[in-house]
Amino acid sequence: MQTPTFAASPRSRVRERAGVRVQRARALRQSATDAEQVLWRHLRNRQLAGVKFRRQHPLGPYVLDFVCLEHGLVVELDGGQHAQAPQQLRDQQRTAWLQQEGLRVLRFWNHDVLQQTNEVLAQVLQALTPGPLPHAGEGGNTEDKPS
Repeated sequence: MQTPTFAASPRSRVRERAGVRVQRARALRQSATDAEQVLWRHLRNRQLAGVKFRRQHPLGPYVLDFVCLEHGLVVELDGGQHAQAPQQLRDQQRTAWLQQEGLRVLRFWNHDVLQQTNEVLAQVLQALTPGPLPHAGEGGNTEDKPS
């Protein structure tokens, strides 16, 4: 007699994929690039403006380099491979997906993080700081709008 085979439920496939992303995130934390290590030294333990950042955080189909969920800010670090056309397209799709989820995305080149760390941190801090309030009668949304 043949044993019945059951297809995996959609829910178990989602859990399986999520488990793979969590494993990948853990592996990425273990093998951080020099730029990721430098930036993490400044972002960890609420060192920048008292804000909580997570690193290599799985979200949807992606693993984000750094994210502050409280402020809806993602910080991505890019190496030289991101200058090539196929990777640029993937990065644009990733950014678009993250923006649809209500997140703002900052991208920095690895060499900028290594050579201009203070400038990178200043840009991250600026993205965390709410902009000036509009003058009376101007109204409008003070949130950053995706470009």
